[in-house]
Amino acid sequence: MATQRFVIRNAADLGRTVAQARHLSGMTQTDLAAQTEMARDYLSRLEGGSETLHLTRALAALRALGVRLEATMEYEPGEDESDG
Repeated sequence: MATQRFVIRNAADLGRTVAQARHLSGMTQTDLAAQTEMARDYLSRLEGGSETLHLTRALAALRALGVRLEATMEYEPGEDESDG
């Protein structure tokens, strides 16, 4: 079992986190879109770091309060990845 840590400071970080977690899970955008019942083009924009007013304001408020968002994912590494 491997662990991946993500720090989320802005929309771009959130998008990279979603994309990397999806990749580590072995899912395509189409797979994740179907599982979450969201349009694949919306997921693509999310992974690309597209900002929304709600997200921008929420992240700004958290930064002002000194809050640091982190996400941790446990996954089984594939053959091309190591545990380290």
